[in-house]
Amino acid sequence: MSETTFCHNKVLVLGLGLIGGSLATALKRTKKHQVWGYDLDVSSMQQAQDQAVIDHQAVDLVATLPHMDVVVLAVPVKAMEKVMAIVAPHLRANTLLTDVGSVKGNIIAAAYDIFTTPPAGFVPGHPIAGSERSGINAVNIDLFVDHKFIITPLPSSHPQAIAVLADLWSGIGCEILTMDVERHDEVLAATSHLPHLLAFSLVDTLASDGDNKDIFRYAAGGFRDFTRIAGSDPTMWHDVFVANRDACLKTLDSFTHGLAQLRTAVADGDSQTMMGIFTRARSARHHFEKILAGTAYTGTMTNTKHFNVHPGGQVQGRIRVPGDKSVSHRSIMLGALAQGTTHISGFLEGEDAMATLQAFRDMGVVIEGPDDGKVVVHGVGLHGLQAPPGPLYVGNSGTTIRLMAGLMAGQAFDVELSGDVSLNKRPMERVAKPLRLMGAVVDTADGGCPPMRIKGGQALQGIHYDLPMASAQVKSCVVLAGLYAQGRTSVTEPAPTRDHTERMLKGFGYAVERTSDTCAITGQGELMATDIDVPSDISSATFFLVAAAICPASDLVVEHVGMNPTRVGVINILRLMGADLTVLNEREVGGEPVADIHVKYAPLTGIHVPEDQVPLAIDEFPALMVAAACASGTTTITGAEELRVKESDRIQAMVDGLKAMGVTIEGTADGAIIQGMGANQHFSSAQVVTHHDHRIAMAFTIAGLRADANIKILDCAHVATSFPNFVELARTVGMTLDEEFQS
Repeated sequence: MSETTFCHNKVLVLGLGLIGGSLATALKRTKKHQVWGYDLDVSSMQQAQDQAVIDHQAVDLVATLPHMDVVVLAVPVKAMEKVMAIVAPHLRANTLLTDVGSVKGNIIAAAYDIFTTPPAGFVPGHPIAGSERSGINAVNIDLFVDHKFIITPLPSSHPQAIAVLADLWSGIGCEILTMDVERHDEVLAATSHLPHLLAFSLVDTLASDGDNKDIFRYAAGGFRDFTRIAGSDPTMWHDVFVANRDACLKTLDSFTHGLAQLRTAVADGDSQTMMGIFTRARSARHHFEKILAGTAYTGTMTNTKHFNVHPGGQVQGRIRVPGDKSVSHRSIMLGALAQGTTHISGFLEGEDAMATLQAFRDMGVVIEGPDDGKVVVHGVGLHGLQAPPGPLYVGNSGTTIRLMAGLMAGQAFDVELSGDVSLNKRPMERVAKPLRLMGAVVDTADGGCPPMRIKGGQALQGIHYDLPMASAQVKSCVVLAGLYAQGRTSVTEPAPTRDHTERMLKGFGYAVERTSDTCAITGQGELMATDIDVPSDISSATFFLVAAAICPASDLVVEHVGMNPTRVGVINILRLMGADLTVLNEREVGGEPVADIHVKYAPLTGIHVPEDQVPLAIDEFPALMVAAACASGTTTITGAEELRVKESDRIQAMVDGLKAMGVTIEGTADGAIIQGMGANQHFSSAQVVTHHDHRIAMAFTIAGLRADANIKILDCAHVATSFPNFVELARTVGMTLDEEFQS
């Protein structure tokens, strides 16, 4: 067949009810198709033409069929086989035959019975849209707009026929997905068929109650919302349940098992089990909402967000940035493994920290919240985690996957850790290697990247490990695995890195030995629940500290910032460059030092960044490179090779972006050489590629303060992973930027 065999100029819709009629009128609106319609109910067919739902009636169906490019079976599931048998002898070799049925298995079985080998033009499909109403009077021209259409192709389906079907449905506003037949019927059994079955059953049960008048008279909105679908066509749903019996029964059995567990918990007053079910359900529902909105941490967001940053502005005021991500991650991990209940305030509700929270929910930990930064974790103890129902997906969070690897190495069950497209390109052998030395069985994918598969039930032994590079994530992974190991586990680092894990272990009552370059624990101890107040994240604060430092007439206070000694490299480096920066109101909160930071504009000078400060500011270098570009003289960065294996190659991303904005900069293997433009020069207009790295996006946003024209920053959706209200705060202090969404 040629690649132009199939087309969709002439479309015949068989069945002019809600779905078929709505499809026909939507196709007519595009003015790309001639639309014929056929229905056994002659009056419905006439009404469809009178109301311009179709162009023509297929009064003589047999005579019409050979002239059609597309034939759509929009009849009830039970009638599909009969109608297909009538249609089959009259189709051309290049006719696209498709359907709209919500059950695919029986339709495809019918196709094999009728055709023996289904023709190349047979491509089953299913629009995820509907209504409780039915018939020609229920037709809705916008029924499919912003809804999904699932294509379930067969091995025999011609690729060009599949493409034509996708073009037809996308042309009326659908998002096109592809799924195999068996999976489609399983998914629909869970997401559509089971809810309808439960709604029918609940209304029927309550209607049989002798006091049903009061039940229905005083029904609240929740009852009405849940039972709305019980008003759907009974015949249609009878046919669906018969056709998809096996998948529906499998899903119903799973639901019945869960319902029995909940009933037992209610009967026994088992608050822990009830709260576990309710919190997991609430979290899952919110996650579904994010998926529908295209904002979930799946790495498959439906909308790409760009920033358009306008030049100029000043940075003024007092702000507080979100909670520290590193502390937020660890508060969930250790709270889950502690004995008792941990209360957390200031929790960062960004997608990275939420990925950690969800992972522990998936392993049976009851977690309430987050609610305005407050989280309650009901700990299960070091050995109380349960096997998750599937792989633990951690989105874009490198901290989650590397620290979790250490904890998972000590569990009794197998687990797989994976992330989004970006995370699955990042190196994991750096944590897998020491875990294997401790006795763990860890497999990584090609190139030593995720997913990581960790075998349960291994007897870990304490080791001493000399870190080959300064990495808090690798250090923390080994220390956390040491919780489950026999004997002593110690880690020596070549340069200081953040010590949140060690500090928090002490906060949970676990003994940690610490010398200048080594930390050690003895395994098989116990963590005791505590309360944690998460300080504001110095990495998030950095963007505003640098913004004030580079923008004339700026005067800014950032409040309650975490001042952990292993994290203050950015403060030290900015001061060395001449920034007017004052630390105020120093205090300690929950074992972590915090302070307010006051920054006023002052001209900056280029420096050679001391290598001992690099590990203390590793995440802050994208913003610091913007500061260096605004300084007078040359700034040289060395010893920062770790930047090349973050969410992106941050050295190259910053070099490319700054060059595009007119800066003279050279990337090196372990850093960069930046020729600062001085106090009186401005960045040029540019379009910057972020490689989906949130810190690159935020760094170039603050550069707009010193630009002479707009800067467009591509692919900024992942800013939400670490700084959910970045745009709002940027506008609050005086920056001007717009968000642009692109489908």
